Amino acid sequence: MAVRHEPSILHVDLDAMFAAVEQRDKPSLRGRPVIVGGVAGRGVVATASYEARAYGARSAMPTAEARRRCPPGTAFLSPRFAAYQKTSSVFLAVLATLSPAVEQVSIDEAYVDLAAPGHHDLSPSGVTAIARRLKADIAAATGGVTGSVGAATSKLVAKIGSDLRKPDGLTVVPAGAEREVLGPLPVGRLPGVGPTTQERLRRAGVHTIGRLAEVPLPDLLEWFGQAHGAGLYRLARADDDRGIVTEREAKSVSAEETFSVDLTDRTRLNQEIDLLAARVGGRLRTAGLSGRTVTVKIRHHDFTTITRSATRDQPTDNPRPIAQLARRLLTDVDTSSGIRLLGVGVTTLTDFAQDDLFSAAAPPEPEGGVPEDAGPEPAPVAAADPVTALWRPGQDVHHDEHGAGWVWGSGLSRVTVRFEGPTTGPGRVHTFAVDDARLHPADPPDWTAVPIAPESAGPA
Repeated sequence: MAVRHEPSILHVDLDAMFAAVEQRDKPSLRGRPVIVGGVAGRGVVATASYEARAYGARSAMPTAEARRRCPPGTAFLSPRFAAYQKTSSVFLAVLATLSPAVEQVSIDEAYVDLAAPGHHDLSPSGVTAIARRLKADIAAATGGVTGSVGAATSKLVAKIGSDLRKPDGLTVVPAGAEREVLGPLPVGRLPGVGPTTQERLRRAGVHTIGRLAEVPLPDLLEWFGQAHGAGLYRLARADDDRGIVTEREAKSVSAEETFSVDLTDRTRLNQEIDLLAARVGGRLRTAGLSGRTVTVKIRHHDFTTITRSATRDQPTDNPRPIAQLARRLLTDVDTSSGIRLLGVGVTTLTDFAQDDLFSAAAPPEPEGGVPEDAGPEPAPVAAADPVTALWRPGQDVHHDEHGAGWVWGSGLSRVTVRFEGPTTGPGRVHTFAVDDARLHPADPPDWTAVPIAPESAGPA
């Protein structure tokens, strides 16, 4: 790809997307700390709202640690991937109005090539105006979920730019200003620079990207080896000529996570695989693709990277079998020395899915727990109780008498529901027997519906 002379690459990242969707759909949680992820004792935070981040909560943190950090009134919710995927599809549709060249990176972020249509004003002021309109269009289309945008001549600088002024931020880096913008930033802003690399650079007196750009290549090769050292040398100089790759051109769909602390615990790693598989499945479904080969990518504490793959009989876009196969692949890997990066990918892509109906796994068992604002947490109910296990905190439900709502908490053979939605104000709370025949699981609510008057807020 030729070097670009205009900031024609956008990186668009929805702000704390999972938590933002929960706050959109649950009016009583707006402005309050929200944690989405595994809510059981060994669960992991998938997303923390910005209100929760103010208390130190963050993604990949054990939920138990987030509970200790966050104040009473914090909501701890199980993920609703159907709601997030619905929002993601709308988000991507908005991006597609700008350019035919959109590269989805995950369920909540994507690159856009503004040069592809051939008619946009690609001057810094023109790109700024385009990005501002895009941010407004995304918020309007998604019911208020905001996005941060970075625009630059490369994917690297665009991605870093989108993170500089979160949430709801906008950074446009003109051609020639890349190193000026990157220079003052800490080296940890560069992809692939985790705690181990940062510590080695710190010992050498290298704390910023600008200082890293001054380190001679032979020194970096000595410190980090050929691949990693050469990569750092290029990235510190904003040397990135990667182009936009659309889903139809992609040979694989993947997601990965770099951890701030190396992981050794198998249970935690399996939970991370589940979250990654959900992201991959969402991307596959958005693109209308499925795949047969599942791959796990593991990077150890010393940057040694290995992959393991296995191929299914039928293609799938279902996160459940993807996660199951990825978990089995991980069992063959020694994780005792610590895992710094974990990835899940699907290859051998096709335009259709043909899962064996008899091999389809049952839905994952929900983890117990209730939002902190629900009062004292009830005693856990045995997982073998299929009725109680039906209700997960945050789950969408519908009651024959009270209408649409969401599970506030469950336990002691009872389930508590708050009846409200994205187009209402905060609603009332009612408690039912877990086997109440009038209460049913429901699809995610429609945030574009005509607003209706909610029940008066407060407990029943």
